Amino acid sequence: MGLLLLAAVALITLLLTAFGSGNAAAPVRTTAPAPATRLLPSGPPQPQVVAMWESLRLELPIAQGRVTAIGYHASGDGALALDPVGHQVNQGLVSRMARHLFGGGATGLRYYVLDGGTGPTTAALDVGAAPGTDVYSPVDGTIVGITPYILDGKHYGARIDIRPSGNPSIVVSLTHLAPDPSLTVGSPVASTTSKVGTVVDFAGVEHQALSRYTPDAGNHVSVSVHPAAALSFP
Repeated sequence: MGLLLLAAVALITLLLTAFGSGNAAAPVRTTAPAPATRLLPSGPPQPQVVAMWESLRLELPIAQGRVTAIGYHASGDGALALDPVGHQVNQGLVSRMARHLFGGGATGLRYYVLDGGTGPTTAALDVGAAPGTDVYSPVDGTIVGITPYILDGKHYGARIDIRPSGNPSIVVSLTHLAPDPSLTVGSPVASTTSKVGTVVDFAGVEHQALSRYTPDAGNHVSVSVHPAAALSFP
């Protein structure tokens, strides 16, 4: 009788062990992070004016979905003051109260005015985006210069100069980007449709003021407008 009882207990234990293993937590399958290239835009931006200089309209040079932030700062290289489109996010208390009471600029693009530099506070436009993001021409015009961008004696991408159609007295300059291999001096470009380069990573080169308002190091393409006579071309 005792042997039968022991056999029964052993059989029950064996059955519980066999069927109980089916309730163990199954291993969780994880998916590897998407490669950075999948996060880059697949096409040009939609036409959208981001700033103006007199009658010249500067279109957003980065696809809207990839812009991390937009900022303006002073520049001591003779750049002309731009008129931002949209409203300033980090404006002072009095300006915020006036906008709240009287309206205006409550919709559309949001931008920051950044510290540093000399000259007009809106002379340089920084459009933030991850390194490698495609950059498109902000104006219709012709490429008049592609020169190395030198910082502390080292070469970081290029400065691309565009003479806008119908505005021979000024030049639109882009920096913090690597030029597209197909781009040459004399090439015609069209705003928002002609790719001119890709954003260069400046994270280890300089402190970028835009980083205060972006989730990354503040990488960007910089756009400015200069009198044509003030620039020299090779």
